[in-house]
Amino acid sequence: MKSAFRGLSVVAFLVIQVASSAASDRPNVLFILADDMGWQDTSAEFGPERTSYNDRYHTPALERLAEEGMKFTQAYACAVCSPTRVSLFTGQNEARHRVTQWTFRSGEQPSSDLTHPSLAAANWNWNGLQPSDVTIPNSVNAATLPALLKQSGYHTMHFGKGHLGAADTAGADPKVFGFDVRIGGRDAGGCGSYYAAENFGAKKSPNGPWRAWDLDSYFGQDIHLTEALTREATREIRDAVQRDQPFFCYFAHFAPHTPIAPDERFAPNFRRQGLDDIEAAYASLIEGMDKSVGDLLALLDELGIADNTLVVFTSDNGGLSHDRRSMAPPHTHNRPLSSGKGSHHEGGIRVPLLVRWPSVVQPKTTCQTPVIIYDWFPTLSGVGQATPVPHLDGLSLIPLLKNQSPPDDFDRPLIWHFPNFWGPLKRPPVEGPGMGPSSTIRRGDWKLIYYHTDLRFELFNLADDLGETRNLSTKHPRILAGLAGELGEYLRSSNAVMPIVKMTGRPVPWPDQVEQPINGDAR
Repeated sequence: MKSAFRGLSVVAFLVIQVASSAASDRPNVLFILADDMGWQDTSAEFGPERTSYNDRYHTPALERLAEEGMKFTQAYACAVCSPTRVSLFTGQNEARHRVTQWTFRSGEQPSSDLTHPSLAAANWNWNGLQPSDVTIPNSVNAATLPALLKQSGYHTMHFGKGHLGAADTAGADPKVFGFDVRIGGRDAGGCGSYYAAENFGAKKSPNGPWRAWDLDSYFGQDIHLTEALTREATREIRDAVQRDQPFFCYFAHFAPHTPIAPDERFAPNFRRQGLDDIEAAYASLIEGMDKSVGDLLALLDELGIADNTLVVFTSDNGGLSHDRRSMAPPHTHNRPLSSGKGSHHEGGIRVPLLVRWPSVVQPKTTCQTPVIIYDWFPTLSGVGQATPVPHLDGLSLIPLLKNQSPPDDFDRPLIWHFPNFWGPLKRPPVEGPGMGPSSTIRRGDWKLIYYHTDLRFELFNLADDLGETRNLSTKHPRILAGLAGELGEYLRSSNAVMPIVKMTGRPVPWPDQVEQPINGDAR
């Protein structure tokens, strides 16, 4: 019996060794998504030179990620939040999944589209992302990243903002997309309050829509929402490490989305530097979020799993830069980029991206290859050895993370589609550079924007004009025609939806069907 027991022990040991080896082949994943954080909202600069905005903000944790990993200087998301989140979860461009605007209330009509005198809303998927067993109009069903990773053996966790499916639909709860743990937001696009003393918005709205869910144990305390979510994530990650499986932790911050309210742990220092109340509050939300990142990195070190954890930090769109900001003219808070959230100019879609993966990514490296949010679906599903899913728009970033020359596949166009009018509810649409319903393509250094309201084009060469100040559409008609053709072909092949011209009842024409485009100077 004793020798038999020893034999079984050896077999058991070998089984454990094989299982541990298989688990080590698949890293833990910590994916951190900021909300409305711009390309310049960090002390780790991403531009060609350091700016006053880089000097304003204090983000030592992001600087650490840049030192220990790879900085992507040309990373992109969508112009607003829900499209980015659905693209991340599905690997699809927003033209294909049709969640082109931020989701809000469910129903037979969109509730977040703003009105326009000549165009009616496109027939987009305002009910958002839904699980595969739920069929409702104006929604999309697709295999989701957390579900695939869960099927592959990952313990999956969601913290913070959801904003994937409209209120009162199954997709309003992120847990239906494959999360074992869900703490934080559900359907709403922001929190009612960052303060537990105000029950994170529940005092004014006990049942939503802006209440931060699942955090009732903190109600009435002196704690910031960012810190509360970080404590929850810390507890759950500790628990996850006890399991014999890798984890996928999706931490979707509310910060620095409105309400722009101060995190008083950090705001006084910014006030002393001369920032007004709004900008001091904004900077404090950034620093509070950075502290959260730093705390999670320290946790990985403490638990001895940093070397086998892939950490990603990025944002869901460019930084807010209209009249809810201050101390600078509107549309300038992301300089040298033009405009901000809601725009197809670079300030609305170019975002910070940092990646640390000690076993793969060399420290202090920079990648200048343009990448986009839906690239993370094939990247992470591949890393997690999940079942492949067809019909993806993204590419795996693994060759870039290994600092290899970009494969030929990366000689591709990047495409954005936003057939909507954006802005705060019950107000006119925000106007400014790159704003309004539009479709956009970038190929190489050339970028073409097609505006649906007046069939106007803007053509920029980003290598020479990062700030998009010179519209070259009249000077390069062949380039314009080539890009318009490629853009139109993609939109048709993905069954994209266009706004409706009220006078005719017909959709706005595709960009390559405009016979005599109206060309003007860049606004």
